Amino acid sequence: VQLQASGGGLVQPGGSLRLSCAAPGIIFKINPVGWYRQAPGEQRGLVAGIMRGGQANYADSVKGRFTISRDNAKNTVYLQMNSLKPEDTAVYYCNTIPSSNTWGRGTQVTVSS
Repeated sequence: VQLQASGGGLVQPGGSLRLSCAAPGIIFKINPVGWYRQAPGEQRGLVAGIMRGGQANYADSVKGRFTISRDNAKNTVYLQMNSLKPEDTAVYYCNTIPSSNTWGRGTQVTVSS
């Protein structure tokens, strides 16, 4: 089962974007869901995760700037990204936690002036 990410784009440093992740209902209800990112030449890593009950966790690099949330009625997880920095440039993916071997479509986020 693939979770599909959307909402990326080009933004200036200091700007904001909101990413969305549509997940099948069964996956959404059972598993924690996370946002991962992969920059060129780097390994993919988890930046934010949200548990079934709504508890959120963040990588130190995005803490205080990114907010993960979920809409249970829409089976959707969001990532609100504020105060974006050039080092946030990456392809962003959503997946379960721990991640499955199947990755859906990512969405490119580019932070540049």
